[in-house]
Amino acid sequence: MSEQISGGSATPEGVLDAEMLRRALDDANIPTLLLVVYQLTGDEKWLREPYVPRRGATLDDNDSGQLAEDTQYEVREAAFEAIAAREAGAESPVELTPERITELLGYSLIDTVPVEYGELLAEEFGLNDRGAAPVEPVPSGSDVLIIGAGMAGLGMAVKLKAAGIPFQVVEKDPDAGGVWLQNTYPGCGVDTPSHLYSFSFAPNAQWSRFFAKRDEIWGYLSDIADRYDLRSSISFGTEVVSATYDEAAGMWDTVVRKDGVEQTLTTRVLISAVGQVSIPSLPSIPGLDEFEGAVMHTARWDSSVDLTGKRVAVTGTGASAMQVVPTIAESTDELVIFQRSKQWVMPHPNYHRDVPEGVRYLMGRVPEYGAWYRLRAFWNFGDKLHPALQIDPEWQHPERSVNAVSERHRIFLTKYIERQLGDRKDLRDLCVPEYPPYGKRPLQDNHWFDTVKRDNVKLVGSAVDHVRSGSVVGRDGEEHDVDVLVLATGFKTLQFLATIDVRGKDGRSLHEQWGPDDARAYLGVTVAGFPNLYILNGPNTLAGHGGSAFVAVEMQIGYVMQCLSYMIDHHLASLEVTEDSYWAYNNDLDAALNRSIWSHKGMTTYYRNDAGRVVVASPWTYLEYWRRIHAFAPEDYAARELEPSPVS
Repeated sequence: MSEQISGGSATPEGVLDAEMLRRALDDANIPTLLLVVYQLTGDEKWLREPYVPRRGATLDDNDSGQLAEDTQYEVREAAFEAIAAREAGAESPVELTPERITELLGYSLIDTVPVEYGELLAEEFGLNDRGAAPVEPVPSGSDVLIIGAGMAGLGMAVKLKAAGIPFQVVEKDPDAGGVWLQNTYPGCGVDTPSHLYSFSFAPNAQWSRFFAKRDEIWGYLSDIADRYDLRSSISFGTEVVSATYDEAAGMWDTVVRKDGVEQTLTTRVLISAVGQVSIPSLPSIPGLDEFEGAVMHTARWDSSVDLTGKRVAVTGTGASAMQVVPTIAESTDELVIFQRSKQWVMPHPNYHRDVPEGVRYLMGRVPEYGAWYRLRAFWNFGDKLHPALQIDPEWQHPERSVNAVSERHRIFLTKYIERQLGDRKDLRDLCVPEYPPYGKRPLQDNHWFDTVKRDNVKLVGSAVDHVRSGSVVGRDGEEHDVDVLVLATGFKTLQFLATIDVRGKDGRSLHEQWGPDDARAYLGVTVAGFPNLYILNGPNTLAGHGGSAFVAVEMQIGYVMQCLSYMIDHHLASLEVTEDSYWAYNNDLDAALNRSIWSHKGMTTYYRNDAGRVVVASPWTYLEYWRRIHAFAPEDYAARELEPSPVS
């Protein structure tokens, strides 16, 4: 029978199993564990030699910290005693200020984390609340309509419910989850570390993989809807047709359609949470309608089509292709990949790695461990990479890289690709891009190069030219007989809110103001001329240098909550960003984008429209975006007061 430890700080798991804890500590990441030991004991010796971690391999979690085995054993034993003491009621003697969190994170990562990151890291760590404080009492007529029950919509609903602000959610799909409900193609998953891909206020301790697959991610979001009792506030199968601002009433009239029946919902505030990847991009390929086999977009996968023994063509080599192609290659008879452009591929050591049982136990049982581990991923996968994406105007090789760090990345990744290809020299020119790394969205290597070397796989270095009844012809003129055509062609990311007719003051059309592919917003969140309209995951909010979509959207949710709190506290009918503030922000944005790698002319990218302006990616570090969005500035808005209620 295993030793049992009971204590006064019981967790949902009940009594701590000492034997399980010891086994779990054997799986733990030592640099993370050192921070836990220090936090729980306050003993500074764990921050000095011989316990100071050393650098590990590039991109690696550095689980051992490169410490000697006997030193690692000491750390694990100290962690066992500290966790047991905490379970018995001992309190941490360490005051975790933002400055201290920054110092400790840098120590664990063997890196310099600038002190100005302190407040932002404290939010990510859970020390400071990212959302606005509850607002009470909430006057009638302050209700909110959220469009979409994906990641952003659910997060917004959680915060509104906590604040006591009445809201409703309309969702066109039959369930919550957004893109993670809709996408079911083989191999579908996230290319962000799982422990960073969650809400900071609701971490998931039980990810089974370090880079989770679709079912687990959708399960997490579905659980959020259940855990916070949101489903009763969501109308599923409800599509938004139009939204019109009634200036006289200071209200939004939103027309929705369910089961063929239309109705109008009137609310003070309208929040779009439809996201950037909700509309599949269907290529205009001559002859596509004549193809007699199955045709399916990765975002609309038909699981009834059995690919076993089939001849399959895939057009596109972006993120979805990087996942689906290696997953289906072994079962197909022939697989032809039409490559419109080459991709830089990142070799992350954890991409195919399962999370050990012990780590899952620690994440759930020891919240300090999960918080520090998440914070390490936040830095390593986020702003640490930002300098490599900034154009150095004095750099002598702008055709292949944008600065000295970018050049080092190019050399590292080129050597990696060449090693993966081995003696297949014929594939080298097809696989090594000419443009700088990160010019396009970087992809995680899902055995891509092993796949393109397979005997039954052919990588074609051109796009599809046209389709015939039983074949696909590339722009190189070669014809390939196929049974199934897979469109791995991504989404219409430039067409924000494309399916909804949104009209603001004086009947102004949002689509006409933006044009077909040039959306703009103040902070990526709100637009002049459209009072009380807020957009989550809006224009220029995707952190192109890395990180997690949850990070930026939580910042946006917190900002919207501040706007609503200000409206309620000051008895306002509306808030509208001024034209001056709107354009001052966008001018700063464009200037920063022009210094960023996505303006490089050596490649095409879905971040950029036909005129060359970057519409999707944000040029800012998370810190810079946070500085701009974390505090509501009333002077940036025109406010209109509520009309006094009539006296009965």
